[in-house]
Amino acid sequence: MDVTLGTITLQAIQSAAVLGLAPLLVGFVRKIKAQILRRQGASVFQPWRDLVRLLRKEVVLAENASWLFRAAPYLILALTWVSASLIPVFATNLPFSGAGDLIVIVALLASARFVLTLAGMDIGTSFGGIGSSREAMIGAMAEPAMMMVIFTLALIAGSTQISHMAEIMASSQIGLRVSIGLALVALMMVALAENARIPVDNPSTHLELTMVHEAMVLEYSGRHLAMIELAAALKLLLYVSLISCLFTPWGLADAQTEGWMAFLAGGMFWIVKLLGAGVALAVFETSIAKMRVFRVPDFLGAALMLGLLATLLLFVSRGL
Repeated sequence: MDVTLGTITLQAIQSAAVLGLAPLLVGFVRKIKAQILRRQGASVFQPWRDLVRLLRKEVVLAENASWLFRAAPYLILALTWVSASLIPVFATNLPFSGAGDLIVIVALLASARFVLTLAGMDIGTSFGGIGSSREAMIGAMAEPAMMMVIFTLALIAGSTQISHMAEIMASSQIGLRVSIGLALVALMMVALAENARIPVDNPSTHLELTMVHEAMVLEYSGRHLAMIELAAALKLLLYVSLISCLFTPWGLADAQTEGWMAFLAGGMFWIVKLLGAGVALAVFETSIAKMRVFRVPDFLGAALMLGLLATLLLFVSRGL
């Protein structure tokens, strides 16, 4: 593909947009949940205010904290930001689209999880160890389900490159397929587990016996905690953008053939998709209770079976 100053600018705009909108998406979900519960709720910009406040605070480190504990927030934020920037949110065929492979994104997110689990155990607290063990359990079951979803979509598109998959999914030759619907449900279940959302975890509480993500970051403060919270917001936006890109690829512009008006339209489509996903997530989380930890394997096992069934149905339909 041709790399020009315009496409490089678009890539930079996309990377900045995902970083700027990620905390706003979290704030929007919280605001909608508060409105559903008949409360006023905090402003949509409150997550950004919290991040700025944390950046101004001094970092407090335990005496036995190693270099990994200090470096983990930077690594987690970098890996998550790169992963989110590789997804074509409003335009395809950007300069980094060649590296935007679904398997690469899974590997980057797995690396960020590996670093976070090590950091949670680094200090030696019981809460950190519990959170790290639960995160490893969730990752070990969520990643196979994610891979089955990738295999299903790759068999349809003939590639694991996200821009190419979005273009194929947007074409009229795909149509409605049961396998795509099953893959969508499986991916949404994986997204809930990966982002520690209800019913797997409750992001609005800090109950030590049930929390997963918060247990690993209890020892962080200041700018380190700000970077981890920003990475968590980026991860939520990543999965929302991935689902919208693959299953509702409407409005995506082509960076090689279309102009700035198409890019603006693509950006508006992306924002509308984020708002719709935020409302759907808020409604879902206020209408369902958190499950017990020992039920999480059943939840992710169902996601794996749905992904496997989607792949098998695709093979069967092709054989008919």
